[in-house]
Amino acid sequence: MKHLPSKQDLTIADQRLCYTLTGEGAGPVIVLINGSGGPLEAWYKLYPRIAQLGSRVLAYDRPGVGGSAKPTSPQTAAAAVALLRGLLGALALPGPYLLLGHSFGGLHANLFARLHPEEVSGVVLLEATAPSDVGSMRQYQSAAQRTVNRLLNLFSRPDPNDEVSHEQQTVAQIAAAPPFPAVPLRVITGTKTMPGWMTSAAAMEQRRRNQQGLLALSPQGAQLLAKRSGHFPQMSEPSLVIEAVTQVLSIGVPSIQGVQYAIR
Repeated sequence: MKHLPSKQDLTIADQRLCYTLTGEGAGPVIVLINGSGGPLEAWYKLYPRIAQLGSRVLAYDRPGVGGSAKPTSPQTAAAAVALLRGLLGALALPGPYLLLGHSFGGLHANLFARLHPEEVSGVVLLEATAPSDVGSMRQYQSAAQRTVNRLLNLFSRPDPNDEVSHEQQTVAQIAAAPPFPAVPLRVITGTKTMPGWMTSAAAMEQRRRNQQGLLALSPQGAQLLAKRSGHFPQMSEPSLVIEAVTQVLSIGVPSIQGVQYAIR
């Protein structure tokens, strides 16, 4: 992780947050939004290349993750968006922003773009959770997955304010928000699957349909298939993630709805 920028702390609305800020240039600020429970270190393989794209790059730990303090209030997507905008304002980082949301962080990027379209230049959804994933995917859990989840909850009690505990509110907030704006959008989907005893063909098909739903959010949407990746393309195929960000940053890149780029 030698290229990861040094971490700093800042308190926003009585919430202490850990963040990194690097890069320079006049391009849209790139905001890296982690998955649930994922610390900012998960982005380390994108550096230093992502900091050389002509933009400032902000990564941060949401409350209760990594170096940030425990959440002081329920972490719905609306709360996360407000806190992120507070951090951006405190750091004097003006929009528009390019939002890169991984997994559960994709829900936050989704709501941010809907609530503040004038502040968003583009979005990259990286193995992102779709609103339709929340709740519906549980019906496909295997016995092994249910057992693991029960053990995790037994030995590590979730924080009552954490974002997963409020995921239904997050989905409701997205449903009640304005439409997703017609901004450049890239949906990166990993194609490697878990062993059969961990998941089912029906679950994978549902997941595929949900990813297609994300692709349809914008008429400027395109899907990039991560052939060597499961849920963490930023770790296994960082060049693909950089390519997606570069496409969104590039004004002249043609955007055709439904096109799939199989980048190997």
